[in-house]
Amino acid sequence: MREKIIKLLQVSINKNQKSGFFPKFAVPDVKIERPDSSAFGDYSSNLALAVSKIVGKNPLETADLIVKSINHQESAALFDKVEVAPPGFINFFVSQKLIFNGLQNIIKQKRVFGRSSWQRNKKIIVEFTDPNPFKEFHIGHLYTNTVGEAIAKLQEATGAKVKRANYQGDVGLHVAKAVWGVRQKMAIGNINLASLEQKELKERIKFLGESYAYGAKSFEENEAAKQEIITLNKKIFDLDPEIKEIYERGRRWSLDCFEEVYRRIGARFDYYYFESKVGKTGLKLVKDNIKNGVFQESQGAVIFPGEKYGLHSRVFINSQGLPTYEAKELGLALVKYKDFRYNASIIITSNEIIDYFQVLIAALKKVSPELGEKTIHIPHGTLRLSEGKMSSRSGNVVTAESFLNRIKELAGKLTESSDESRGSNLTEIITLGAVKYALLKASIGQDVIFDQDKSVSIKGDSGPYLQYACVRCRSVLKKSKSGVRGVRAPKNYNNLSKEETEISRLIFVFPDVVREAAEKFAPNLICGFAFDLAQRYNAFYDRYPILKAENEEVKRLRLLLTAAVAQTLENALFLLGIEVPEKM
Repeated sequence: MREKIIKLLQVSINKNQKSGFFPKFAVPDVKIERPDSSAFGDYSSNLALAVSKIVGKNPLETADLIVKSINHQESAALFDKVEVAPPGFINFFVSQKLIFNGLQNIIKQKRVFGRSSWQRNKKIIVEFTDPNPFKEFHIGHLYTNTVGEAIAKLQEATGAKVKRANYQGDVGLHVAKAVWGVRQKMAIGNINLASLEQKELKERIKFLGESYAYGAKSFEENEAAKQEIITLNKKIFDLDPEIKEIYERGRRWSLDCFEEVYRRIGARFDYYYFESKVGKTGLKLVKDNIKNGVFQESQGAVIFPGEKYGLHSRVFINSQGLPTYEAKELGLALVKYKDFRYNASIIITSNEIIDYFQVLIAALKKVSPELGEKTIHIPHGTLRLSEGKMSSRSGNVVTAESFLNRIKELAGKLTESSDESRGSNLTEIITLGAVKYALLKASIGQDVIFDQDKSVSIKGDSGPYLQYACVRCRSVLKKSKSGVRGVRAPKNYNNLSKEETEISRLIFVFPDVVREAAEKFAPNLICGFAFDLAQRYNAFYDRYPILKAENEEVKRLRLLLTAAVAQTLENALFLLGIEVPEKM
């Protein structure tokens, strides 16, 4: 609908120019917004305000000229009315007939409703999650994964070809700290790799986490240990036989553990990248750009002089001649582009490394301007629990598994009366819905204070509340015996209640909400829309009979509305990575 309105306005401007009411000028970008109040229509444009400054007319007069020149035949097919409102807005009220005809199309479109071809010619790679082997998969990784998957789905929903990438740090100082810790703990506890291999994967991962925490603490407090770890870092990069077996087994244990988490949360990736594989590419790229001044040698290392660009300097090759995280990131950009000739590379991380990525992208723009311009860093906030911020350095890490299990215990109270045969799966679906929605409903960049009890409530702004609303709709349709396929449009649209009108108009704009959420990388817009729709439908459900409506015509109308709400909610939740259970 936005595109249709834009076209109508552009044609109207051209008519006014030809008739002499407006001078010749390039039509400015047309912005279409959704008003906060239905009193101002379904869509609104401030085009007249911008044009009035160009043509030297009063904004209201300008808006009136534009509205009068809009093609009446085309407008009548789309809108019940088009009005001018102070100080110069043009408000569009979509035809109620068009809206209700659209409701029936929603039932036919099913999962396609809300999707568009806006980005049909774009190829986008979304990198997210990025856990590091030898460290536990914590709630921060879960947060990043949830945001990344939602953003990937939104790009797909608007027509882009999307690939998902996961970049994992399997070499570097953190690995050296973990391997050093493993060797120390094995010696202290008289443990060997064979005995560790016999333990459950969870126990091995716990051992790796404790080893990393011990190594990190020793690195900070013990100079001798620090030097040993620095030396070990070089040996790991070179895959020295002395540490090869410990390194490879620990790496495999970590990756196996990560895959278990991905299966549980429904994550998938097209590409897995590792620091060990992109490091040499990044190292060469940095070395090749020293002579041209992009990078500079400094105290035995190689740096990017960020101060020249209003940033800070960072080391890209350390004094041992090894590529740092920064150099590896440059190598990663080249490798990703070789695998998938993208139009945009989106990277999702915590906002703790915003400064890091500002320097990184500045350096990338110098060595590869094209890839630098195509790279987009999206930082999300920090997930905070009542226990405080997680820290794998101190060993006080909150793993994703323990976190999900804790929420599952609470969600289990919602399914206590369910059949035992489906209770476990149902509880898991509700758990993931609760967690994902709680992480996505705030604007990306804001910290999330996770309230466990509110997250599983079916009476508030939560995932289970939306799941329950969708299940309720499906239950009504099932009881009607006509189901979704059997619902027919009413013969007329007279005597609609305020609730029916508002719900139908809200559903109509869902495709625009999806596009806006994709444009702004803002899954919280989908959350807000879904919650608003669920609230409105629940209020309608409580007030008006559906299956026992006063006559067959009203019953059909309300079943149509219920079917459209169910499909729209299901589609919205899908974009958030949330499944809808059969029953609750």
